[in-house]
Amino acid sequence: MRVKNIRGHFIDALNNKEFVTDRTGQKTIELLGASFIADEDAIFGTPNLSYISRELQWYESQSTNIKDIDINPPKAWVATANEHGEINSNYGLLIHSEKYHNQFNHAMHELVKNPDSRRATVIYNRPSIWLEYNENGKNDFICTNAVTYYIRDNKVHCVVQMRSNDVVFGYKNDYAWQLHTLHSAAYVLGKRIGTITWQVQNLHVYERHFDLVKHVEEPVPSIQKSIDEATPREWTEASRRHSNHYYDINRNRSFEDWKEEK
Repeated sequence: MRVKNIRGHFIDALNNKEFVTDRTGQKTIELLGASFIADEDAIFGTPNLSYISRELQWYESQSTNIKDIDINPPKAWVATANEHGEINSNYGLLIHSEKYHNQFNHAMHELVKNPDSRRATVIYNRPSIWLEYNENGKNDFICTNAVTYYIRDNKVHCVVQMRSNDVVFGYKNDYAWQLHTLHSAAYVLGKRIGTITWQVQNLHVYERHFDLVKHVEEPVPSIQKSIDEATPREWTEASRRHSNHYYDINRNRSFEDWKEEK
């Protein structure tokens, strides 16, 4: 199953009026237990590349304050944060920080030692979220559960597992982060990037976005497709651009040196 199949499901669900009412009283259409290859940047709508760039920089900063994204953060983040702008879901913090055990580096180390490994998992959510999601006025129950990386056919693939995902804003921005992180993995491991498999327990469209489903347009060529068609030099440079300051490999050291020391 691919993005076009998911798009078809929601078009049919809207036409058939298969509505579910959420806790705010808003109608939604949804898909439980979705699993598909994320081969397009958007299911409905168009990615806001300017905002995505700011959000990626914020993730890399590991800040837990949404005011560091923008002086006027998106409404979705405002609804999630407490009165001071604090949230739980800075994804860079969750997988790169010492506080959460440098998970991404451990996953990469695992794949260097054992390229066939099934253990290269980074865990975003945590049992304590039940006590923390509404702490001090927050409403942030982390949406991504975990991501696992695999080396197969000399490419790095990942499987993204999510608790909940809004089709319109959530998918586009989350996809951008996961593609960004997959690029970093590919650079660290000296591989090409492969597929992103997207698994969501509840994938949904809010009533305010039903018009996007009704008036769906042909999708633009995806980032993933352009990468698949790129030459080796092009994808290597793309991986370098997407890698960031968390990895020792970026500090003027070769991949072989990094492997030996790790």
